[in-house]
Amino acid sequence: MRQISRYLLLFTMMFSIAGCSTISGWFDSDDDDPMAPMALSDITETVKIKELWSVGVGDGQGDGFYRLQPAISGEVIYAASADGEVVAVDRKRGKTLWEVDLDLSLSGGVGVYKDVLLLGSSEGLVLKLDANTGEQLWTTMLTGEILSPPQANGKVVVAQTYNGKLQGLDFATGQLLWTYNSKVPVLTIRGTSVPIMENNRVYAGFANGRVMAFDAQTGSIVWDGRVAIPQGRSEIERIVDVDGTMELAGNELYAVSYQGSVVAIDVESGRKIWQQKASSFSGVSLGFGNVYAADEDGTLNAFMRNGEGVRWSQGALGYRQLSRPTPVGSYVTVGDFEGYLHVLSQVDGDFVGRVRVDSDGVRADMLSEDGILYVFANDGELVAYEITAKNE
Repeated sequence: MRQISRYLLLFTMMFSIAGCSTISGWFDSDDDDPMAPMALSDITETVKIKELWSVGVGDGQGDGFYRLQPAISGEVIYAASADGEVVAVDRKRGKTLWEVDLDLSLSGGVGVYKDVLLLGSSEGLVLKLDANTGEQLWTTMLTGEILSPPQANGKVVVAQTYNGKLQGLDFATGQLLWTYNSKVPVLTIRGTSVPIMENNRVYAGFANGRVMAFDAQTGSIVWDGRVAIPQGRSEIERIVDVDGTMELAGNELYAVSYQGSVVAIDVESGRKIWQQKASSFSGVSLGFGNVYAADEDGTLNAFMRNGEGVRWSQGALGYRQLSRPTPVGSYVTVGDFEGYLHVLSQVDGDFVGRVRVDSDGVRADMLSEDGILYVFANDGELVAYEITAKNE
């Protein structure tokens, strides 16, 4: 019954996305629906959005509501598709350095540590690849679908599975070292948090609304903190998943839950420094002294990092299923379900530019490096953009 309930929620989410093919087609039939995506209004564009290059990567996110995200190491960006294609691309020139077809269904990636890539499959397979060639170094089978990039610190690889497990593997051999089993609620959002590894610590968020710190070598719990408390009478009302990407800055860890809060946590003690009401499953990002989070209702909020409240809020993208906000230069960017990339000022949240990446949507985390934004669209296009003020 638990598994049936989870997939019922998944199919509901996938159906709502699949039914959103065009702006006009959506709004003609849903004028009275308070949760229908808002129409895009004209904006005054004050930036130039220049496409530098574009590379196709397999079938992109496929049909499994995955959020396969690229990763950067030095001058190379790596991306993987749901149908098993993995590519390495020179991030400055857009030249493909190598590509391999793993002939399996990928659902988690890309994790990168020095000259190693880490991927997860829908069947629970963790793969370690040579980042210079794409050669498989080892594979280890876990139980449960892997929906986020495995992470490593050179000694341990950690992978989080949809069934609530966080597991540590030996970096050199792939041998299982330890397993932590979290209590999985009856209903959860499809996804898991992206674990963070720092020195010998692992930080991970779970579907029960908790963020925990572990010893990377042994899997022992260092501290256990709560981001959200399940509330309400129905199981849907009690969903409090900590999904998406967290951010670590100095001694502070930032995370957000669905139907709960965005929080800052002291990483030494696990003590909650501050919290603000929020509901998001795409994660948080940092910039200009702000903590950015895209709410489930499409509101983009900039919370002050000192915990003193909201610096600005932009509500013109209501219910457009926004990706994780990504700062680039003086701007913060989000993608939506129709493939539009929205560029806003980090200062006040005003729109300054917009471009359509593709018609299938942008769901995965975008990346920003050296003032260049990298977008991996749902259809498999990996695109690099340069965003500059028009008067430059």
